[in-house]
Amino acid sequence: MSTDSQLASRRCKPCEGGVEPLGPEQARMFLGQVEEWQLSDDGRSIFRKRSFPNFLEALSYLNRVGGLAEEEQHHPDLHLVGYRNVRIELTTHAIGGLSENDFILAAKIDRLT
Repeated sequence: MSTDSQLASRRCKPCEGGVEPLGPEQARMFLGQVEEWQLSDDGRSIFRKRSFPNFLEALSYLNRVGGLAEEEQHHPDLHLVGYRNVRIELTTHAIGGLSENDFILAAKIDRLT
């Protein structure tokens, strides 16, 4: 089983705060397991961009991401710009930075078509 498959097979755990965000080294280790994602300049979030042929396909994709996020109870910021360009940002709001949950959800999002 590949590493991204291992992440994708896990479940997000509730996070109410009181936990330290991942440090830069930990974040880079996890980032290597979700190749389509990039670390934000401030290191507090990861993001992925995708373009689609048209508005309806982009919107359909965002709806699938939203459904998955709801199942995991870990919600990204979703952006649809220029009618077909999608940007997904993941962070753990309760701790003001990245947690393992962000990378679990990123791996699951990567499996969506």
